[in-house]
Amino acid sequence: MLNQIILVGRLTRDVKINKTESGKKIATLSLAIPRSFKNMDGIYDTDFVDCILWETTATNTSEYCHKGDIVGIKGRVQSRAIEEENKKNILEVVAEKVTFLTSKGIQKET
Repeated sequence: MLNQIILVGRLTRDVKINKTESGKKIATLSLAIPRSFKNMDGIYDTDFVDCILWETTATNTSEYCHKGDIVGIKGRVQSRAIEEENKKNILEVVAEKVTFLTSKGIQKET
């Protein structure tokens, strides 16, 4: 079996780092990814994909990337269940590698 995904999109907000109860750094971001085809109204729809970054990847991305920057993400898809009023599954991408495609300085990979 293979679970690998590569995405390129724009950050919808600045990346903020939080810490887990065990002290690990974690960040979440949302990528806006336009579709490559038009809908029935002649408009390009956009998909929004939530991604999770851990430790060094989270730190570097929050330091060098800001809302509107284009990034490439290589990672894996995972699902998790959340229970609010009713149980619901969420799909998200766990980033293993982030490539900064429009950062102001030298391009850097984490």
